[in-house]
Amino acid sequence: QVQLVESGGGLVQPGGSLRLSCAASGVTLANYNIGWFRQAPGKEREGVSCISASGSRTAYADSVKGRFTISRDNSKNTVYLQMNSLRPEDTAVYYCARSLSGLSLQVQGYYYWGQGTQVTVSS
Repeated sequence: QVQLVESGGGLVQPGGSLRLSCAASGVTLANYNIGWFRQAPGKEREGVSCISASGSRTAYADSVKGRFTISRDNSKNTVYLQMNSLRPEDTAVYYCARSLSGLSLQVQGYYYWGQGTQVTVSS
């Protein structure tokens, strides 16, 4: 039984920060590339950031570059997404997922999705 569980979402004001966590069970995350994705109402799911198995390589969508930071603690079997300078357009359900193979921000390249955590940025 492979499970990915996202947590840390909530309601914040513009300019605020949140730290999302993706905790895994039934799988050793250290063996896999992991991605963070988000989906706003009426919109397609989009890649936000991803990180290699060792944590040595990362990638970010242009919309979050310089504001979000992905990291991982393989000893805790957890991947994180630190989100700073949040904007209303960041409002979405955020998901983590395990990559099929390579490191990319393409939705079709991932499987074993978590249930998602809601992030709402509003004043």
